[in-house]
Amino acid sequence: MIEPLFRLKAINQIGFVVEDIDKAMEAYWKYFGIGPWKVYNFGSPVVKDTKFRGKPEDFHMTIAIAKVGELDFELIEHKDGDTIYKEFMARNPMGGVHHLAWFVKNIDEAVREMEQLGFKVIQSGRGYGKDGDGGFAYLSTEDELGALFELLEVPSERIPPHRVYPAKE
Repeated sequence: MIEPLFRLKAINQIGFVVEDIDKAMEAYWKYFGIGPWKVYNFGSPVVKDTKFRGKPEDFHMTIAIAKVGELDFELIEHKDGDTIYKEFMARNPMGGVHHLAWFVKNIDEAVREMEQLGFKVIQSGRGYGKDGDGGFAYLSTEDELGALFELLEVPSERIPPHRVYPAKE
C-alpha cells in the first residue's frame, strides 16, 4: 500500500464565494437554519501581509462564518483588489463552493510542507486575530486535486465581528 505524502485529519471549513453576502446569509438561514453568522470586514489594516500570486496586493472582502456541527461554513464577498474570489466570480457569476480548508498550528510550517509537495501559495494574509495572530494561505491544488484547499492558522482570539446575522432582538 502507498503511504500518503501528507495525512489530512479533518476538513474544518467549507467556503462559498457569493455576490451578495446579505442575500446569501438570509437564504441559508431561511432554508436550513444555518446561523447565526458572524460577519467580518477583512483587508488592511486588519489583515496584513496580503499577497496574490506571489506579489503584495491590498484586497478587501467581507466574510461571514457560521457553525454547522463542527464545520465552519464561510461566505465570502469580494470587495476590491485582485483576488482568487474575483477570479472565481468571473468564471462563476452565480458564486458557489470555492474551497475546503483545514486548521494548522503554524501557517509557515504548513506552507513549507505543502510547497515540498509541489503546491504553491496563490493568495495569503496574516494578522486577523485580536493579538495580530492568525493567517491563511490558499494553495494551487485545483489542477492536481480538482479542488482549492486553504490552510488556516486560527488566531488565539478573533477580533469581534462587525455584526451578527440575524441580529439579536
